[in-house]
Amino acid sequence: VEDQRARWERKRSRTAKELLETEHKYLEQLDLVLTYFVTILKAKGTLKPPVLETIFGPLESLYSASHVLSLYLEKGNLGPGLENFCQSLDLYGHYAENLEQANKTLKDEVRKNKSFRRFKKLQETRPQFQGRQLEDLLPLPLQRLRQYKHFFRDLLENTSPDTAEYQKLAKTVNSVCEVSHWVQDIFDKRENSLQLLRVQKLLKGQKTRVLTPGRWYIREGWLLVVPSKGEELKRRMFFLFSDILIAAKLCHPLDLLNSSKLACQAVYPLHQCSVDKVFGHTWSQGGLLSLSFPHKTLLLMSSNQQEINDWYRSLTAAVR
Repeated sequence: VEDQRARWERKRSRTAKELLETEHKYLEQLDLVLTYFVTILKAKGTLKPPVLETIFGPLESLYSASHVLSLYLEKGNLGPGLENFCQSLDLYGHYAENLEQANKTLKDEVRKNKSFRRFKKLQETRPQFQGRQLEDLLPLPLQRLRQYKHFFRDLLENTSPDTAEYQKLAKTVNSVCEVSHWVQDIFDKRENSLQLLRVQKLLKGQKTRVLTPGRWYIREGWLLVVPSKGEELKRRMFFLFSDILIAAKLCHPLDLLNSSKLACQAVYPLHQCSVDKVFGHTWSQGGLLSLSFPHKTLLLMSSNQQEINDWYRSLTAAVR
């Protein structure tokens, strides 16, 4: 037991030391942004207060929270430090919610505000920035949040469960995980919106509405449609979403406006669909899937076994 405790203590000390060292480095990087951008821009009035607020969000508050945490860590007061830090964790979620708009506003200001453009370029040439741009430094808090998750988990694993500090660490790990899920959810929704928009732009015309609230993009790819009456196979592009499957074909190459787009052939709702593997159970070449809808059966084929298995898994999960 004593040996185990000594091992825990050694690992814990190493992690606590690394946490403090990386916290100092993180604070230095945030300080660059606050000193050379936020403080001077406020004083000069180069950007209007709402624009400044949009670009930098709660960065000053994040700096304050981390600064206080580092003071606790320097004194070895890990438990109280983390307890205090937990109260500021929501700031990371709000920062993530604002980041896309922050980047957009920054890009707009660089494009249209000549004095800000000059100021930004001048600040970024300072040796302290080591060739980094403001855009490289703005995502730092969210990168740090991921690091916190690993550090706090390591500390928890190497703390004796019968101590008061263990309870505080467990609470911190739980809080960091909750905020991390919140941040991940923001990024997932943003990525999904971009995918829906991309598919909408790929399809000719606006007849097929891809951008629908609550819809999630899953996958896409070319498959062969097997006709019911011995005709030749038709190659179609399929887009799978959480509620529908879209079949499309390439527009005619002579259609000057839409030659690079796809024409929607059919939209299949998934709520009354059942999926079966007709063949492709063994490691033979390719496979065939049968999709049964109330008024139609769709046979989809691929010569790639792995592809047909992936489609089968994705379709059954979407239908379920």
